[in-house]
Amino acid sequence: MMVRKSKGLGERHQKILEFLQEYQRENKYPPSIREIGEKTGISSTSVVNYYLDQLEKKGMIERDRKISRGVRLSGSNISADTFRVPMLGRIAAGLPLPELEAGVSYMTDNESNAVEIARSLLPAKEKGDNLFALEVKGDSMIDAMINDGDIVVLRPATDARNGEMVAVWLPRDNEATLKYFFREKDRYRLQPANPTMKPIFVKKSEPLEIKGKVVMVIRKMEKLLAG
Repeated sequence: MMVRKSKGLGERHQKILEFLQEYQRENKYPPSIREIGEKTGISSTSVVNYYLDQLEKKGMIERDRKISRGVRLSGSNISADTFRVPMLGRIAAGLPLPELEAGVSYMTDNESNAVEIARSLLPAKEKGDNLFALEVKGDSMIDAMINDGDIVVLRPATDARNGEMVAVWLPRDNEATLKYFFREKDRYRLQPANPTMKPIFVKKSEPLEIKGKVVMVIRKMEKLLAG
């Protein structure tokens, strides 16, 4: 069903509204600013924001500037099927991951770095409680379809089974890394999904801290909007 055209709306306003409706119906979460521009023939994100501001003033859309993909049609019930996951940083060398504990909520009322995802996209057994997100830097997991700039959503964990993808903090190297985890005879193997890269081996006598298990990937997501 098409969005009913309202008095005072131009062609571009109408195209944006129709795209929002179609995208939300098919994906169960809102599009990014860039996607709105690409699908409505607007090359500048600032121009997209200009039209969105006008639609917001007319009460036809709702915007949450604290999160990415924070645009939705007014009166839609799509928000009931979405929830926010806090962005706790990047999975990059030299930056330790936060201490993560089961049962602790990492979202605050003023959380400005967050992603909004649809519950329907989560694995069947995943409830979505206490998840956190990290931006991937580098291409060590490209064969797992995880590229530089993608976002991984994880569940806090301190242990993992062989073959699970985890975020690991390596005190000896003072770095965090995203790899497949394997427990071997006298060592741990952290396996990249890139044939040009070698695995990382850690002796069982050396410290290794698993911080979380990957439950889903958000690909090529637009940079988070500032609040």
